[in-house]
Amino acid sequence: MLSRRHYVAYAVICLIWGSTWGAIRLLVRDVRPLRAAAARFFLAALLLAAIAIGRSRKFMLTGAQWRALIVLGITIMALPYGLLFWAEYRISSSLTAVLFSSCPLFVALFTPLLTHTRVPRRAVFAMLIAMGGIAALFYTELYASAYLLLGGGAVMIAVVVSAWSAVFAKRELAGVNPLWGTAVQFGVSGSFLFAASLFFERGWSSDWNETSILALAFLAVFGSVVAFSLYYWLLESMHAYQLSTTNLVIPIVAMAEGTLLLRENVPPIMVVSAVLVLVSVAIVLRAEDEPVVALGLDVPKADRSDGEG
Repeated sequence: MLSRRHYVAYAVICLIWGSTWGAIRLLVRDVRPLRAAAARFFLAALLLAAIAIGRSRKFMLTGAQWRALIVLGITIMALPYGLLFWAEYRISSSLTAVLFSSCPLFVALFTPLLTHTRVPRRAVFAMLIAMGGIAALFYTELYASAYLLLGGGAVMIAVVVSAWSAVFAKRELAGVNPLWGTAVQFGVSGSFLFAASLFFERGWSSDWNETSILALAFLAVFGSVVAFSLYYWLLESMHAYQLSTTNLVIPIVAMAEGTLLLRENVPPIMVVSAVLVLVSVAIVLRAEDEPVVALGLDVPKADRSDGEG
C-alpha cells in the first residue's frame, strides 16, 4: 500500500524530470550533446558520492552488484540520455518528452520476461491506448523529413533501452545502498559518454555561458541527484511498470514549460496525446488488483503465488 510520502515523491519526480527537457534544450544549444550529458553525470556522481560520505554510508558492493551497476550505468543513463540529448538537437523538448512517455508500455512487456511476474490486464490496455496517441503524434509530426525522423527514432531507441533497464534494476539492485549505487551508475555513465564525445564530437567547440552552466547545474543537482535518488527509493515499494508511469505525466510538465518558457509550438495532436497518457496513468496506478495478462496469456489471480500485481 502506497503512503502519502510515496505519492509526494512520485509528484516531485514528475515535476523535476518534466523540467529537465527544457533544461536539456537550453544546454545543447551551446554545448555538444554527448559532452553535455557526460558533464551532467560526472557532476552528479561527485555530488552524490559527497552526500554518501557525509552520511557515513559504507561503500560495500559484491561482484554481482558491481556488474549490475555497470550495466545500468550504460543502459539506464548513458545510452538513453546520450540519445535524448542528441534527439533534442533535432526536435523540440515537448515532442521528445511525449515520445518518451511510451516507456511504460515497454516496461510492461519486459516485466514478465525478466521477473516472471504479471502486469494487470487493465494496465496493459490503458498503455496500449496511450501508445495509439503516441503513434499518431509520431506520424503527423515527424513524417515530414528524415532529419526529424532520426530524432524521433533516437527517442524510441532510448525508450526501449530505458524500459529494459527499469525492470533489470528492480530485479538486480535489492540490498544496494541507493546513494552509492546511483553514484556508481552516474560515474559509469559519465565515463561512457565522455569517451563517446571524444570519438563523435572531436573538433566541435562548446560555449559554456551563464545559461548553459545554470542548465547543467539544474540537470546535475535536481534532474540527477534528487530525482534518481527518489526513483530508486520508490522502486523498493512500487512495481517497475507503475513507477515507469512517471513518463506519462512528465510530458505534460514539459509541454507547459516548453510553451511558456521556450516558446515552442504545441499542436492540437500533442495535446490530445497528452490527455490520453494522463488518463492511462491514472488507470495503471489503480490497476494492481485487476486480473493479469502477460505475453497474451490470461492468468487467474489465484495462480499468482508471488504477490505481484
